[in-house]
Amino acid sequence: MILLQVQQLSKYFGAERILSNIKLEVQSGDRIALVGRNGAGKSTLLKIIAGQLSHEEGSIMKPKDVSIGYLAQDTGLESDLSIWDEMNSVFDGLREMEQKIRSLEADMADPDVYNQPARYEQVMSAYDSLQNEFKEAGGYQYEADLRSVLHGFRFHDYDYSTLISTLSGGQKTRLALAKLLLTKPDILILDEPTNHLDIETLAWLEHYLQGYQGAILIVSHDRYFLDQTVNQVYEVSRHKIRRFTGNYSKYLTQKAEQFERDMKQYEKQQDEVAKLEDFVQRNIARASTTKRAQSRRKQLDRMELLARPDGDEKPPGMLFDIDRQSGNEVLSIDRVAIGYNGEKIGNELSFTVSRGDSIALVGPNGAGKSTLLKSITGALPLISGGIQPGAGVEIGYYDQEQSHLNRSKTVLAELWDDYAGTPEKEIRSILGTFLFSGDDVLKPVAALSGGEKARLALAKLTMQKANFLILDEPTNHLDLDSKEVLENALIEYPGTLLFVSHDRYFINRIATKVIELDQKGITVYLGDYDYYVEKKNEQEELAALEAVQSSTAPPKSASADSYKTDKEQRKKERQKARRIEEIENEIARQEEQIAEAENLLCLPEVYEDHEQSLTLQQQLDQANDAIEKLMEEWELLQLD
Repeated sequence: MILLQVQQLSKYFGAERILSNIKLEVQSGDRIALVGRNGAGKSTLLKIIAGQLSHEEGSIMKPKDVSIGYLAQDTGLESDLSIWDEMNSVFDGLREMEQKIRSLEADMADPDVYNQPARYEQVMSAYDSLQNEFKEAGGYQYEADLRSVLHGFRFHDYDYSTLISTLSGGQKTRLALAKLLLTKPDILILDEPTNHLDIETLAWLEHYLQGYQGAILIVSHDRYFLDQTVNQVYEVSRHKIRRFTGNYSKYLTQKAEQFERDMKQYEKQQDEVAKLEDFVQRNIARASTTKRAQSRRKQLDRMELLARPDGDEKPPGMLFDIDRQSGNEVLSIDRVAIGYNGEKIGNELSFTVSRGDSIALVGPNGAGKSTLLKSITGALPLISGGIQPGAGVEIGYYDQEQSHLNRSKTVLAELWDDYAGTPEKEIRSILGTFLFSGDDVLKPVAALSGGEKARLALAKLTMQKANFLILDEPTNHLDLDSKEVLENALIEYPGTLLFVSHDRYFINRIATKVIELDQKGITVYLGDYDYYVEKKNEQEELAALEAVQSSTAPPKSASADSYKTDKEQRKKERQKARRIEEIENEIARQEEQIAEAENLLCLPEVYEDHEQSLTLQQQLDQANDAIEKLMEEWELLQLD
């Protein structure tokens, strides 16, 4: 069934054309993604379909009984009610229906009604009809749905009597999305629904949308999310729209294949045109061949020339480089407690960062990820514990709130003031690679969009040439093309990375290590996002299995004791193997430090500096002592 049709729609803002001749169709069960560069008109199209913006040309056709639910990006739920009362207001109609059912039940129990067969039959008929309607509308499960959605958006730990007006912006945004899902419109329109959602909530939302009964129209820059939820992609580019079947990954493949086919056809036709024109020029003046030349000219005139296929619109250019390498140990975090105004968010947090690491810091919202990054950079004081940067470490920090940008400056001044010794031409060139060209560089920072501010902050970061980048949600506000460029730049980056991101695709491409931060503390996983998910699932399955076994465990027997002993022995063997591997890795690391220190001691400027030589010698002695102890432990483990 066709739920909605957009035909030849065009939209202008003043004299500027935003959308032209847009065609889009939504049918029952469709899962549609709208993709395209920032500023391409995706959000504008959603607002037009939702009836919040007018359009100059074309039409939108929709049956009267088809309902549309629309959520703009970063829309917060504003209400003076409590969480429960506001969410429950979605079901006011069902509760009124329930009251009518109770009233009819009371009528059926009334002897006066019962003794009047015609009236009793009328009440029974109304009761049956209303009860079926109530059941079809989800009347017997709406409270369960409400609790399920609140749980999915991680409000299960909240007191449902909490007033919405006291919540943060991110919490209000999640509640706005939760309320819209509870209304269950025929067409669900979501503009960047993944903003402010942590990874667990994203996974829940994906699962919910996969089972959603209505059609879905989504704008999102989360590629992992799109791959899990959509079956069609409409690309908005250069004011026009094109449709592709499949999820986001299939769209990329189809788009590349289509471009290759179109380019081959275009080049083939261009070769044919060139041959015809050459023949005409060489033969038109000769009497013996002029008729054939005229025939070729007519053939050219009749030919419908193909336009050169449009490639991708120019993405920003990014290159992260360093001035010099850091030491092997980049950062040591020892039993720190973090928080605001003395209130602890995380406690007893310890881990190390080594040169070349690319570490993703993940965990639920509110666990303290951004707080930890700010504490590392010195923007927030530690409550307790210590953070020690390594030798030669230079930190570059990307703040998701872009608080380091001066709103009163122009784009050009924002960079040039920090790097006054750099020629203006070079500053403009760098800004140009981040898509700030011409008069764009004279815009005030305050007038920039979220995506433009993100690109400006990244431009500043590339100029810093720090060897340790700390990034807090670097992909927020970036379109899909810009995300891919950023990923490629960070993969080629020769320094060390520590970043917070909810973009699972981004984590998978960039991370070599995942550190999970939650209420229990720090857990380190030596792999990418897929490895992290695999290990988490294994841990949950083992915990569930152990819970079942402990609840149904039979009385112990000799064989059970033997099995337990064997199990404990195998566990010890695995622990021993892991410890041997850890020792060997640590020995290799210490030997690298020894080699580095010995190389430095060979430099005249170093061995002539008494204090520096003494420091390096002490480092050598400590490394040698450490290796000696590790070797003793290694030998004992091998003999055991």
